[in-house]
Amino acid sequence: MMKGKWAWMLVAAAPLLIGIGTGCAGFWQSPSTSTGGGTSSQSSGFFYVLNQQTKQIAVYSIASGKLTQVSGSPYALSSAPFSIAIAPSGGLLYVGTATGIFLYDIGSGGALTLANSSNVISQDIATTMQVDSTGNWLVEAGPNLPELFAIHINSSTGIPVSTTEQSASLPAATLEQVTISPDNLHIFVALGSSGTENVTFAAGANTPLGAITNIPVLNSGGAALSVAVDPSSRLLYIGETAAVSSANAGGLRVFNYNTLAELTTSPFASGGLSPIAIVPTHHGTNAGDYVYVANRNVSNGVNGDIAAFAVSTTGTNTSLTSLNTTVSVGATPLGLAQDSTGNYLLVVDSGGSPDLAAFTFDTTTAGKLDAALTASTGTDPVQASAIAALP
Repeated sequence: MMKGKWAWMLVAAAPLLIGIGTGCAGFWQSPSTSTGGGTSSQSSGFFYVLNQQTKQIAVYSIASGKLTQVSGSPYALSSAPFSIAIAPSGGLLYVGTATGIFLYDIGSGGALTLANSSNVISQDIATTMQVDSTGNWLVEAGPNLPELFAIHINSSTGIPVSTTEQSASLPAATLEQVTISPDNLHIFVALGSSGTENVTFAAGANTPLGAITNIPVLNSGGAALSVAVDPSSRLLYIGETAAVSSANAGGLRVFNYNTLAELTTSPFASGGLSPIAIVPTHHGTNAGDYVYVANRNVSNGVNGDIAAFAVSTTGTNTSLTSLNTTVSVGATPLGLAQDSTGNYLLVVDSGGSPDLAAFTFDTTTAGKLDAALTASTGTDPVQASAIAALP
């Protein structure tokens, strides 16, 4: 698909999208580096937070028990940001905004430099995106168009190698989240009430998007909000509303990745109404052994929460167990990430209270999260809407 169609969509959609993040209160105010909600002596890698309301990228690391911004942070954006992705090399960062996708070089100490002569690499409005593990494809999707796009990029520079984007038609435009399987064989797209699309993917091909099949929602009235794949390609996870019979009806559906057969014990109650983000652990000796689900809201509550599950494999069978160690987070959590050291699970809350929180993994109760640090990522309200960590 050529850029011209997206240029037309930009004119039609941008005013609505910019309305999500209007106002610039505190635009030049450096976000707080104060901590609260506990302490931690462990260090972290670098991670990046999008402030949608104030149009910023805030860059953090944790050292000496404090959440600290890197030099130069926060970085100003020309329009409201919606999505973020980091290349597997750790040297390139992509930010989807209301005016297109911008590329940044990641330098030493996590600092950012705007690349591509400060121009967008695509005029697409990407509300969800990911770079495949080869670093050759940026896969993304956005509002209003029921299509998935794959941009062929130079893995070293991040610049597109062609002005033509690959595309695949989807059955609905309610695009919630996209994820690429670690083996680069599948792309899964959560499509709200239309379920989840499974798009076959061939990273080594010039036209990588292949056949499409649908995984329908479990129950009428439900919606697929989030999707993730186990780092060892054992399981596929889908977060859906109205999945279980409970006041908190959100559920984590779990599938055998190779057969796409749903586990007989699935779905698992997610502990909230809207399972908006899923993160399997992907660092250290516990890679894939736990999976965490952030619920955007909870029945009769103001804040969201995070539920934890243990993953175990016996022979060819992999199973999940709820740990019943749910922790409360701020208002309207929208993003989860595990930092590169494996020491922290990070959450951003669009409604604040706080904007950013860091949890450590309990040393006594396996998989349990312990509140460690919190911070404001700007002069509130900032609408912290997405987070990504260096691999």
